[in-house]
Amino acid sequence: MEDIYKAYDLWLKNTQSMPELHSELLEISGDEPSITDRFYKDLEFGTGGLRGVLGAGTNRMNVLTVGRCARGLAMHLRRRAITQLLSGKPQTVAIAYDSRNCSELFAKTSARILADAGIGVRIFKHIMPTPALSYAIRKLGCAAGVVVTASHNPAEYNGFKVYGSDGGQLTPEDASAIYKQMQKSDYFAPPGRTFEELVGAGLIKYIDDEIVDAFIADAAAQLPPEEEPRRNLKYIYTPLNGTGIMCVPKILQNAGFENFEMVPEQSEPDGNFPTCPYPNPELPQALELGLKLAAERSADLLLATDPDCDRVGVAVKKPDGTYRLLTGNELGVVLLYYILTRRRDTGTLPKSPIVIKTIVTTELAARIARDFGAEIIDVLTGFKYIGEQLTLLERDGELERYIFGFEESCGYLCGGYVRDKDGVSTSLLVCQAAEYFAAQGKTFIDVLDELGKKYGFIETRLVNVRYEGAAGAAKMREIMKMLREAPPKSIPGRELVAIKDYKNGDTSYIDGGKREVKLPPSDVLKFTYSDGCEVIIRPSGTEPQLKLYYAAGGETREGAQGQLESFIGAFEETVG
Repeated sequence: MEDIYKAYDLWLKNTQSMPELHSELLEISGDEPSITDRFYKDLEFGTGGLRGVLGAGTNRMNVLTVGRCARGLAMHLRRRAITQLLSGKPQTVAIAYDSRNCSELFAKTSARILADAGIGVRIFKHIMPTPALSYAIRKLGCAAGVVVTASHNPAEYNGFKVYGSDGGQLTPEDASAIYKQMQKSDYFAPPGRTFEELVGAGLIKYIDDEIVDAFIADAAAQLPPEEEPRRNLKYIYTPLNGTGIMCVPKILQNAGFENFEMVPEQSEPDGNFPTCPYPNPELPQALELGLKLAAERSADLLLATDPDCDRVGVAVKKPDGTYRLLTGNELGVVLLYYILTRRRDTGTLPKSPIVIKTIVTTELAARIARDFGAEIIDVLTGFKYIGEQLTLLERDGELERYIFGFEESCGYLCGGYVRDKDGVSTSLLVCQAAEYFAAQGKTFIDVLDELGKKYGFIETRLVNVRYEGAAGAAKMREIMKMLREAPPKSIPGRELVAIKDYKNGDTSYIDGGKREVKLPPSDVLKFTYSDGCEVIIRPSGTEPQLKLYYAAGGETREGAQGQLESFIGAFEETVG
């Protein structure tokens, strides 16, 4: 506790010119649990950058923790330029930010620190989707990129995400190198020149709107060709008070989709997310207003993107007029089937096509892909690993083999123009696929039933168990240790037949076994039982929770659902 209170006193002393942070620290004076929670550790910096609750302290998102990250990034880029003999080549960082509270402040703080350290900065003029940042890095030839966002987390969160020169999230090596430089940086370093002074000096430049237009055009160009474009369905769209408003309406309108209406209460950017405190398009609670408007307008489909517009959620109208919210897995297999079908029928399916998914994503995708002659690459959870495979394919001159990549958490990417999931292109893809199937008299629900009958029904469910604070983090470590040492070998009606532990990494093979796909070590366990039911367990890398991914199969949807319910109940009863 002595070190924690020393850190608290140091912050109290050095934040007197920062009224909000200083007032928060004064309010918790003598409150040991609150002080401990804010100062028992530094926010962890990894391949996904930094993410946490807004507030004062080393374990919070604020201008001081963000500034330390920016200084670490600047020192890393300068050091790399020297070691790679690139000191004569100007280095530039692209910066984007979302609609969250403090996002613009954190973005401009980062821009100021990087520019003052001699790193050129290109920053978007307005809030912008995360995939647009990935695109800008590649288009502008930047050495790195930063996006200030906490994706779909609750309103009290924000984050600082770093991208490499390929437009993808950081490699573990680069993340470690930046973190080492961060540790050498003082939270309370002198501020240097202002943002406005650096703009005036030409060291910070705004990214032209032409880049955004090019991003939208290239995103649309990735989609399968349409035979006879139809625009007969009615859509409701909600950006959930986030960045989707900047690009999604435009890409839809450019493609001729005019028959859509936006949810008025969620159309304007608002970091408080007043109508959906947890702005995650996977959750029905976040879509209540959208579903209400969809019912009023008798819309065929509701489309939602999260605050940084890299995830997409979809609800489809059923025959009785109510709506069914598709899971990320369900939407993913429908879109995959549409892409493979259209590209096969139009002769644009490449030789030896590749589909990439995460290990927690439904195996139904693999069955569909293989039926079309496509190979499946399984990667760890996190779209950065899909982006990494795209970079490797590009390096080998085989990027055209990539057909589609997705993860169960509503992240999708069609095409290799960016290195992260893209809610902008996916929004258009969803609408085109909906029109294509509607021409055959089918909804996405009908397609799912057909896929189940052809390839087998697989039902999945994600269960999140939250563990807050330092005690929660310790509890999750204890649970993972227990499961490794004493796995649940027998649960009612089932026997454990396989254990897969990713703690030491894993290797799979594609191209007939000629090419290795190496998975780095990860704190993930997979248990497979005698009836085919599976559960994958891992601590979240971005939130204080343990994630359990359940899967069960059956000859009918009802049968698979029954198996899933039975399996979840039996597993939770056994493990406790």
